[in-house]
Amino acid sequence: MHHAIQSLPKVELHLHIEGSLEPELMFALAERNGVELPWNSVEEIRQAYQFTDLQSFLDVYYAGAAVLHTRQDFHDLTWAYLERARGDKVRHTEIFFDPQTHTERGIDFDTVISGILSALDQGQEQLGISSELILCFLRHLSAEDAMVTLEQALPWKDRVVAVGLDSSEKDHPPEKFTAVFDRAQAEGFLTVAHAGEEGPPDYIRQALDLLQVKRIDHGVRCIEDPELVARLAAEQIPLTVCPLSNIKLCVFDRLENHNLKTLLDAGLRVTINSDDPAYFGGYIGENFAATAQALSLTLDDIEQLARHAVNAAFIDEARKKDLMVELDHWRETAEFGCA
Repeated sequence: MHHAIQSLPKVELHLHIEGSLEPELMFALAERNGVELPWNSVEEIRQAYQFTDLQSFLDVYYAGAAVLHTRQDFHDLTWAYLERARGDKVRHTEIFFDPQTHTERGIDFDTVISGILSALDQGQEQLGISSELILCFLRHLSAEDAMVTLEQALPWKDRVVAVGLDSSEKDHPPEKFTAVFDRAQAEGFLTVAHAGEEGPPDYIRQALDLLQVKRIDHGVRCIEDPELVARLAAEQIPLTVCPLSNIKLCVFDRLENHNLKTLLDAGLRVTINSDDPAYFGGYIGENFAATAQALSLTLDDIEQLARHAVNAAFIDEARKKDLMVELDHWRETAEFGCA
């Protein structure tokens, strides 16, 4: 199974690019930009990755993001992720970025997005990894701040496929951002939202009904509401689940108790992703491998998860067909233990 997962052509739909900032690159960028970090070594940073909830992670996450200043910084960050993604045989990725994390520090919006896009374009040309970019609003900030960010994104809307909602879920319901998402859809953006990770199942309903999202990021707490589970299955709303993240942030106490297999068996369009891999101890390949072992996933389960991700991606039918052909070939070889 390990070799089959390693060779599996993958699509990643839930990846925060700032969350792929490895400690080594963090220190290099801090030195480049004259930023003083609250840690003295790579080992000390890693020791800080003992999180008790989402907010304890975000405190470290925002401190690390302070090293990102220039277009080259954002390019280097994104390129480092893409090189790791190539090693995991990622064929398509849809990357979140949090412009408010940077514009609040005085970094120009165009600096952030142009650096990320330059690396994504290079990734397509040199690594064969196709990609889309999703702008996320920070839900702990105001809806007015989000609207300003949306205005900043309009000149780039041909390069941003969707807008999303992330950061601390508690006490920040999706309904807070209804007007922003209405405006985004009027401008032609697709919509996604983090919901049902630490927030209640009702946040998933709000995201679907008020924000008109095409995907739910996380969504694992839907299991608490059988009617919602039935709706997600009937409407085939994709869930971009991040198993190792859920363990690191104490959503589940152990991976063996994760509900991914239960959701999959209930007919939901579940996918596996890495979220903030530099902080949560695993990129997408490690998420697949660890989850498969902990939940005794079969080859059929792995294939289904991979095909769900292709179907859920914001790409045209021709690209989906190409990716499905790759999966067909993978399954043929996997059947004989050659994948």
